[in-house]
Amino acid sequence: MESRLFFPAGRVLAGAGCDHHKTLLNCFVMSPAPNGQIARRSWLAEAAVTLAAGGGVGWDFSALEAGSGAVLDTLTACERMCRASTVGESRGGAMMAALDVAHADAPDFILAKRKAGVLPRFNLSLLVDDNFMLALEGRPPRGSCWRADEARTRWQQMLESMLASSEPGLLFTDSINRENNLWWRERLAGTNPCGEAPLPPYGACLLGSVNLARLVRRPFTSAAYLDFERLEEAVASGVRMLDGLLDRAGYPLEKQRRVALQSRRLGLGVMGLADALAMLGLRYDAPEAAEAAGDIMERVKLAAYAASVRLARQRGPFPAWHQDRYMAGAFVTRLPASLRDAVARHGVRNSHLLAVAPTGSISLLAGNVSPGIEPIPLLEGVRSLQGRDGPHGFRAVDPAWSAWQGRHRGRGVFLEAGEVTPSAQLAVQAAVQRHVDGSIAKTLLLPARASARQLDGWLRWAFRHGIKGLAVHRPGSVRSCPA
Repeated sequence: MESRLFFPAGRVLAGAGCDHHKTLLNCFVMSPAPNGQIARRSWLAEAAVTLAAGGGVGWDFSALEAGSGAVLDTLTACERMCRASTVGESRGGAMMAALDVAHADAPDFILAKRKAGVLPRFNLSLLVDDNFMLALEGRPPRGSCWRADEARTRWQQMLESMLASSEPGLLFTDSINRENNLWWRERLAGTNPCGEAPLPPYGACLLGSVNLARLVRRPFTSAAYLDFERLEEAVASGVRMLDGLLDRAGYPLEKQRRVALQSRRLGLGVMGLADALAMLGLRYDAPEAAEAAGDIMERVKLAAYAASVRLARQRGPFPAWHQDRYMAGAFVTRLPASLRDAVARHGVRNSHLLAVAPTGSISLLAGNVSPGIEPIPLLEGVRSLQGRDGPHGFRAVDPAWSAWQGRHRGRGVFLEAGEVTPSAQLAVQAAVQRHVDGSIAKTLLLPARASARQLDGWLRWAFRHGIKGLAVHRPGSVRSCPA
């Protein structure tokens, strides 16, 4: 942290050492939303305790009674509960609601945030499976509940809502579960509020990120390179730190502690990718940039799993470890043979190790580096921080851009997010996702005049290339306008 090379996520920085009960975990997925007023009261109470402790929450709403209006009613009840539970907190609470695209109330869910100021603490995501996507392409499998025309109608409604309000996002559930290292014991449907951590009911995730911008040597020269040896050291330190924090993180509910410690899931990711690419002389929208991003994340993956094997030798594998089943997982089968042998011999300390978070706050602490795997938002701009007496604006300059300006003229390879096409953004995300056993918090920035046809193509490409989920943002949409 002193060298700005690795930071645990904001909950650790905000909560460690506090003399009141705050969790160090960033996010939780609660149990699926139940039917019935009595069950719903206790369900809301669990979420209230979690939010009050500082954790964000996610739910799967798909079990709610179809056609009864229960989905929108429950969203409204959760919004009120969140507001009441986080009174006086600088963070107003963050929530994710996910709903099966086949649910009868999905049309209302899709439109739920079309009006500015509605459900401000919620992100919404549709759960979309392979059967729906096949039906969308006119190839519904035998026994599917979808006809092609029905799937296209639902999809079109979603596209139009995304363009109008930048909601809902998408979670490709079969892609998520095919790659789940604990495939034999859990089916994942809910995620944390930003989508990078698919989790089982009462699951939790502890996040941290390596700052890639600090690892480029001889930047902006023909000899520029990323220091992989230092990267591997930072990843190993991060894994060890996060694993230790799991035992002292403070769990709002006993159920959350039990689930978390059975798997010892971690979410180690990266930030400063766009800065690092620029320092290496690569435009973010170049094919070579996507290839380099994948190569970097592969090194992070290998270092993380190697570190977890070393911890398993010292402290034992995660309690739910089952050698044969774990080794049969799709993600694990793609590890190099030598690393797979080590995993089989010693186990791993953590069932999952990787997730790419948005890194908003810690990107600022790291020197205003580019967040997560996103393009550089602005080369220069004004950022706002919430102080005790209200928000304060300050001038912020991207550090790679600042270094470039000191020695060069012109823009060079630098691009701002609004200049990077959705296709180029998705290419980077897909390259990174291949090496992430969790998921990636990614907001696909659309052109202001994007059409439904264009968005349709980008989202189908994302599905075909193994992306697990994403949100979208269109400048000028309801979400970008004041309430």
